Amino acid sequence: MTEQDRLFYGIFADKLIETGEMMEHEINKMLDSISTDPELAPAEHIKCRIKGSASLREKLRKNNLPETAEAGLKNLSDLVGARVITHFVGDIYDILALIEANGCWKVLKVKDYIADMKPNGYRSLHVLLTLPFGVGGIDTIDTEIQLRTIAMDCWASLEHQLKYKKNIKNTALIEGELKRCADEMASTDLSMQTIRDLIRKG
Repeated sequence: MTEQDRLFYGIFADKLIETGEMMEHEINKMLDSISTDPELAPAEHIKCRIKGSASLREKLRKNNLPETAEAGLKNLSDLVGARVITHFVGDIYDILALIEANGCWKVLKVKDYIADMKPNGYRSLHVLLTLPFGVGGIDTIDTEIQLRTIAMDCWASLEHQLKYKKNIKNTALIEGELKRCADEMASTDLSMQTIRDLIRKG
C-alpha cells in the first residue's frame, strides 16, 4: 500500500492489509491441502491486492457515491481481492469447493463466467465473500476471489490493455477477433484438461 493510499484509507488501512494477508494465507493453505508437490500444484500463482485509492475514487464517482474509504467499504466488494491462476479448468472447481467449505468467511455469491462466458469472451469464476472487519463501526467487509486458468488470465490481461486504449479504429473487427481468440483459448483449456485426465487414468 502506497503512502497516498494509506492516507486515504486512514484508520482502515492496517485492517485492510491484515485482511488481504489472511486471505492469501488461507488460499495457500487450501492449495497445499490439494498438493505440496510443485509438479502437481493446482495453481500457477496467486495475487492479493488492496484497491488503490485513485481507482477506488473513480469507481465511487461512477456509482454516485461519496469518495471516501468508508463509502467504499460499505458499498463495494473489491477493496480487497485475490486472483488465483490455475493450470487447468478442473482445478478452479476443486479450489471453489475448498473456498465454500472454509470457516474463515461466508460465501455470498458465485459468478461462473466459465460456464456462462460474457458476450465479449471473458471467462473467470468470481467468488464474493464476507469477512469479519471490526474497525470504525464496520463489522464486516465484502471481498472477492477470482479464479482463472493461465489462458483465461492471458486473454483478460490483453483485453484490458486494449480496452483502455483511446481512439481505437475498427472497434467491431477488434472485438470480433478478441471473441474468436477467447473461443480458441477455451477450446485449448478443454483439450488440456482432457489430456491431463487421460494421463491420470493411466
